[in-house]
Amino acid sequence: MADDQTGGVHDFFVELFTSPLNCVLLGICGFLLYKIISNRRKDAVPPAPPPLPRMKKRDFTLEQLREFDGKGRDGRLLVAVNGKVFDVTRGKRFYGPDGPYGLFAGRDASRGLATFSLDTENAIRDEYDDLSDLNSMQMDSIREWEMQFTEKYDYVGRLLKPGETPREYSDTEDETDKSKDA
Repeated sequence: MADDQTGGVHDFFVELFTSPLNCVLLGICGFLLYKIISNRRKDAVPPAPPPLPRMKKRDFTLEQLREFDGKGRDGRLLVAVNGKVFDVTRGKRFYGPDGPYGLFAGRDASRGLATFSLDTENAIRDEYDDLSDLNSMQMDSIREWEMQFTEKYDYVGRLLKPGETPREYSDTEDETDKSKDA
């Protein structure tokens, strides 16, 4: 009986390696197995850099806000929406320099979000934008965006109007105090 099993295994390998069709199929299977294994190694995600510490609350002028466009040494990203400044660093694939909304990084994004425009000429202003020319539907849109940013990102302060003085924030101020800034 052992000879029958050995002979069967021998016949299997002879059939497998002597038939050209079987050799081609075996080669294809080997290639596919190699691709599956090598892709798993490539898909391994490199460890994410440690998150930046939470930013202390403060108020920003437009010039100060521009410093946080993701190109600085720490890579922090801030975006202003409806007079409030949010730390969007954890959304850097969207708001970072190469992201689809990268033009909003370090800027007041209110007009662009209200008008659904990603055109630099129409979405961004270099001077303080009071948004007074927007219609009620666009203002509602800004308020909705503001709510979304409030839920998703850290509120870090206000965008100052020209001539406005910054507010002093205490170290113990909690998230409920941000409603005072509205």
